[in-house]
Amino acid sequence: MRHISLPKIPYDATAVRPAWFDLPPVVRDAIGVRLGSPITSAVSAGGGFTRAFAAVLTTSAGDRVFVKAAQRSDPTAGWYAREAAVTAALPPEVPAARPRWTLAEAGYFVLCLDAIDGAMPALPWTQEALDAVLRAWSMSAAALAEPTEQLIALGMPPLADLLRDDLSWWSRIAAGQMPMPAVSDRVAGHLTELAGLERALPALTAGSGMLHGDLRVDNVLLDREGTAWLCDWTWPCLGPAWFDVVTLLVTAYASGLDADALLIPWRAPADGVDGALAALSGYWLVQAANGPTGASPHSGQHHLFSGEHALAWLAERRGW
Repeated sequence: MRHISLPKIPYDATAVRPAWFDLPPVVRDAIGVRLGSPITSAVSAGGGFTRAFAAVLTTSAGDRVFVKAAQRSDPTAGWYAREAAVTAALPPEVPAARPRWTLAEAGYFVLCLDAIDGAMPALPWTQEALDAVLRAWSMSAAALAEPTEQLIALGMPPLADLLRDDLSWWSRIAAGQMPMPAVSDRVAGHLTELAGLERALPALTAGSGMLHGDLRVDNVLLDREGTAWLCDWTWPCLGPAWFDVVTLLVTAYASGLDADALLIPWRAPADGVDGALAALSGYWLVQAANGPTGASPHSGQHHLFSGEHALAWLAERRGW
């Protein structure tokens, strides 16, 4: 087993969010009215990188729900609205929390979802936890291989288009459009190869199946029975199911597990895996180099940790 690497801040402690009483009273009152009972407890979600409200609320009647809220002027409100539409349309085989309702009040958008009684998997991954998540995605990918008309109507972009538009950073670096992020001289010497892997990737990711689009450890919950639930369905796209597995397995690689062996059942093309790792590492490392954003201050750590391990996995696969 390789050396195990962990982020300095655990993924379940990266959030910087407003608390329940930071929401305007009129918004809190509207949420209480929709739930039918006063709120007696509000436990903020510890994971994630947005600065919007997200918490498990418990009412005096014993009801538990997961509520997200953001000002409508914040792009996060649009993400929550999309999550509501996507999760409402998911087939029953997909283990994901379903929305109960949404509301607009005092300039806020509010999404109420079923609460999952579970926790984010801890790093390093255990084989049992990772197997549970891979089973959940396998079931989901099978159910989403032919998305329903309702899902298609939401306008999911092809993964190949996203790769060309948003995940071609090594190509831009090679073209002199931006500086090289902090990588070893050995890796920097393979810049032409990295850019070539990126450019070849879109042709290897054709597919009409629906992807989660952001499958990673902090978008998963494990319930008390060990069943995995897939969260934060904000960025679905159309492509091959193995791409989401590569994204997920970056932290498995950092955990010292044999990520390549775990990929075998997904029949991912070798050049596709290498291209995915190149594209993902370029995106994450450039984001880390860009410095602080309006997101959680710990987002930079996530980008650097993920980018370095995606690149290390790629270098191991390519024999660099």
